[in-house]
Order: sequence, then structure tokens, then C-alpha cells
Amino acid sequence: MKTIILTGGGTAGHVTPNLALLPALKDAGFEVRYIGSYNGIERKLIESAGIPYDGISSGKLRRYFDPKNFSDPFRVLKGYAEARKLLKKYKPDVVFSKGGFVAVPVVLAAGHYKIPTIIHESDMTPGLANKLCIPSAKKVCCNFPETLKYLPEEKAVLTGSPIRAELLKGDRLAGLQYTHLSANKPIVLVIGGSLGAVHVNDAIRKILPKLLEKFQLIHICGKGHLDESLIGTPGYVQYEYVDSPLKHLFAAADIIVSRAGANSICEILALRKPNVLIPLSAAASRGDQILNANSFAAQGFSAVLEEENLTDSSLYETIENTYENRRQYIEAMEKSHLNNAVDTILSLINECVSS
Repeated sequence: MKTIILTGGGTAGHVTPNLALLPALKDAGFEVRYIGSYNGIERKLIESAGIPYDGISSGKLRRYFDPKNFSDPFRVLKGYAEARKLLKKYKPDVVFSKGGFVAVPVVLAAGHYKIPTIIHESDMTPGLANKLCIPSAKKVCCNFPETLKYLPEEKAVLTGSPIRAELLKGDRLAGLQYTHLSANKPIVLVIGGSLGAVHVNDAIRKILPKLLEKFQLIHICGKGHLDESLIGTPGYVQYEYVDSPLKHLFAAADIIVSRAGANSICEILALRKPNVLIPLSAAASRGDQILNANSFAAQGFSAVLEEENLTDSSLYETIENTYENRRQYIEAMEKSHLNNAVDTILSLINECVSS
């Protein structure tokens, strides 16, 4: 039986594309194992998917001063030794890495044993972890045409991001029933989410009365961010988090307002949903969301509203204009060929195994 080891972690964004590959890998006859950090977010997500999991020591390699910079290199070295031991034990045919610092020791260990490795870079420019992994990789997958110029030409493949198949199986009627909203008024789905989206939550709620004149809203606002005073507002429903019914909420939505994390926007593209992207500001991140959003705007997939320009009037006008022009966004997304990432990546994996 062919064996593949998946790796990646630190954030859910480094895990969900791996989860999206699982059904196709199993159908293709692969035994799948996962190497992540001892207690990272990836452990819970992977174990609940029923995949055998091994934890290794992991340290973060920072470009700025931090006292942990003195201890983390030793954690990385320990992780490298542990990864070598695991790869020797499992003898995988191929390794697929979604990035994050836990992946670095695994990819380097695979390089030591000449095990072919494919890595995936979600953002416009490679992060430090993937920069360290690229020399050991056979192929480097990416989401954006602009990323190709940052990668070795003979390794770079524009694939898009693997999307969980069940997200594409949403039912609009089930979404309306779940939210108790009406089919007679357009629906805006706002995906706030983690702490970084407090600004988006607040901005939406400030213009809620005006929005509700024309739209209904489904607001996924993140843990601890429900507004008790708005519970029961006609046409407005809010959730801290939505798991399996999310596909139905996507199906019910006419437009989406979201941050611009690479995986999120690739899901929106696959769903062909007109969208307003409000990227995390450069002050709050390394600026990758701004680059992601601008790429999608340039391809005609998204309207972009930068946080610095976020006002009551700009937010309302951008949502209204996106809805009015929704057809042109849908047509642009329908022309994109970046919707078959699972098949493209699976064929690269099979090539590595057979070569």
C-alpha cells in the first residue's frame, strides 16, 4: 500500500487543506498519517478525522527579537530528530506539507531520506517556514498567479487551494430553515471569526439598521462576540461558530463579507459567491491578506475595502454595489480554472510516487 505523510500546523489554515485532500487520497489507495506538533490545533482536527497522528517538538523561527529565539532552535533540532525517526519507521512514498513551522523538520527529514515532498503555499509571498522548505521540495503549489515569480520555475505549480468537497454540497432551503430567514430578501453572510475580526463585527453592527432595510444578515462573529442586545432582531441572526451547517449558510447567501485569509477566499471562489473582502491591516499582520485581496480584486472576483478606509458609508456602499453588480463577479469566478485543486494536487502526488 502507498503511504503518504501529511504535515502542517499552527493555525487551522495550515490544516483544512490537508483535510480537504483526505477523501481523494483514501480513494486513491493511500494510507495516510499525519505529523504535527504535540498539542497544536492540528492535533484535535486530525484525530477527529480518524487519521493516525504523531506529534514532534516544534519551535517558531522569528525574524524579530524574542527571548524564545534562544530556546526554539533546540526545539526545531529535536523535532528534526523525531521526524527522521518517524519517517524511517513509516517509510512513506511521499510527503505533503501545508506549511507552518512544525512542517520544517518534517520536510528537511524527508529531504535527508530522499522522500519526494510537495509543499503548498497559501499566501501571495512564501512565509519563512516554506522558504526554508522549498529547496527540499520537488513541487511547490500555490494559490495566486503572482506567487509564481517568487518560486523556482521548475518547481512551481498554480493549483489553487484544496476545498472540502462537502462545502460545495450546501442546500439553500436548509440554510433558510436553519436561520429562519426569508427567501424574499437578499442575504449577506458576514464571516467575522477570530479576534482579528472585531473591527468587522463592530462595523457591521453600526450600520445594521440601514443594512436591514434592504438585506438580511447571517453573522458568524467568533467565540465570545455575540451581541446580546441584538438577539431577536428581525432579519439578523448571529452565531459564534458554525460547523457542519456552514455549507447551507453559504448556499443561502447572496453575497459574503469576509477577511482575506487565503483558504477562506479560495472557498468563496469555489462557491462562486460575490464578496467584499476586508483584509487584516498591515499593522496587524505581515500584510499577506492585503496582497491576497488585491489579487482577487485584479482578477474580478472580489470587491476590496481596506480597514483604513472602513467607514459606515464606505461599508454600506461597497456591500450594496457588490450586490448590484453580483453577476459580473460570478462570471469572472466562473472563468477561473483554480477550482480543481484536489485533483491537480493528487496527480502531482501520484507522479511523485511513480517517478
